[in-house]
Amino acid sequence: MQVTDPPAANAGGPTQFDSSALAHYLLAHGLIDRPVLSVERFAGGQSNPTYRIACGPRQYVLRTKPQGHLVSSAHAIDREYRVMEALQGSDVPVPRTFLYCEDASLVGSPFYVMEFLQGRVMFDQSLPGLSSAQRADVYREMNRVIAALHRVDYRAAGLGDYGKTGGYIARQVRRWTNQCRETGMDGNPALAALVDWLPHHIPEDDPTSLVHGDYRLDNLVFHPTEPLVLGVLDWELSTLGHPLADLAYHCISWHIPADLWRGIGGLDLQALGIPDEATYLQWYGRGCGAQGIEHWDFYLAYNLFRLAAIMHGIAQRARSGNAAAADAVETGRKAIPLAELGWKYAMRQASASLA
Repeated sequence: MQVTDPPAANAGGPTQFDSSALAHYLLAHGLIDRPVLSVERFAGGQSNPTYRIACGPRQYVLRTKPQGHLVSSAHAIDREYRVMEALQGSDVPVPRTFLYCEDASLVGSPFYVMEFLQGRVMFDQSLPGLSSAQRADVYREMNRVIAALHRVDYRAAGLGDYGKTGGYIARQVRRWTNQCRETGMDGNPALAALVDWLPHHIPEDDPTSLVHGDYRLDNLVFHPTEPLVLGVLDWELSTLGHPLADLAYHCISWHIPADLWRGIGGLDLQALGIPDEATYLQWYGRGCGAQGIEHWDFYLAYNLFRLAAIMHGIAQRARSGNAAAADAVETGRKAIPLAELGWKYAMRQASASLA
């Protein structure tokens, strides 16, 4: 089973700052008892550099903006900090937050410090190494937490201005269709078809809730031995949005083949002890008090389109030699099968609408 402290440290390259100024700052704020820090950068693809910092037995997580010129709306760690602050003590487990600092002189960019959660981060959604009963418990807990997130009274939590109310999917579809048109869609007819179809078939129901934007197994820290989420991580994409769009993003793994990309599609779920999607949606409905979920195929099509658009962009950058990741070409190739899968669900939604 792939289990690490969240996520594995010591593999993300050297730190990019002198820890001395940070150590004195944390000492002044009572987080450490002497001005000495060890700093290890976490491995992984986080767009916001993340570190484990320690002074003796005291351990924290430091999350920073990347250094250099940034798009104003990107890497908004102040929003991450704000939403985790707002959720302290709620039914949504988040790390404890300690401080946010705008002073870029300390580590080269603004940063915040939060609790280091000692637990399991699991990447393979088939959960190898666990028993059938343990897998079922992990999935039930994931479901409990996303339902709790969508139940949050965001206005009472002080997040009434955390995003726009209503129109979330229309804005997202417009953003990604415009990007696809700008980059071109040569060689991906399913992506082009979704660009034309999605804007004209957005469901009329338009609820607003707090959404995570990237809710998935490996953004959760589980208790070392129990099926209990200790904290939800990586709130960079969180906003006010449509809860079913957030849920469908989480659920597209049921539809993506296991050999394509982070999916459990095609696996023997019953033998593994993993609930099928229909059961998972029933759990969510009970957790949220929802009577039924309509237009589900649209939300799946939309999320597969968004994912395909992202990977299409990576493929375009790889072809032009501007992609940063070493596996950009391979990642980009997934855009076609993901768009084709999205088009399949778009057509299934269209058929259901005509029935």
